[in-house]
Amino acid sequence: MKILTGNDLPTGDVIWWTGFDWSRHVEDAADVGEHGEAILARESGARRVNSAYIIEAEATAEGPRPAHIKDRIRALGPTVRPDLTLKPADPNAGDWVI
Repeated sequence: MKILTGNDLPTGDVIWWTGFDWSRHVEDAADVGEHGEAILARESGARRVNSAYIIEAEATAEGPRPAHIKDRIRALGPTVRPDLTLKPADPNAGDWVI
């Protein structure tokens, strides 16, 4: 399974390609198969995402799980304070004020 990740241009948040848009939740990520490069070119050209790249993932009952630890950390948020991790069920995730 291959999924796309990158950073949201306005906020810098880690985002995941859902098949039609971007989400802050890795559970929403869609398998891009062999279409990843074309999607990256289109989305980067439209300036909707920064530093996007294709990663390997495995399908689980909870959704895609990035294969590499670096991307798992990107998916879940900070590792030093569990109270700050991104919680997929939180409808207000990402609605903070900087």
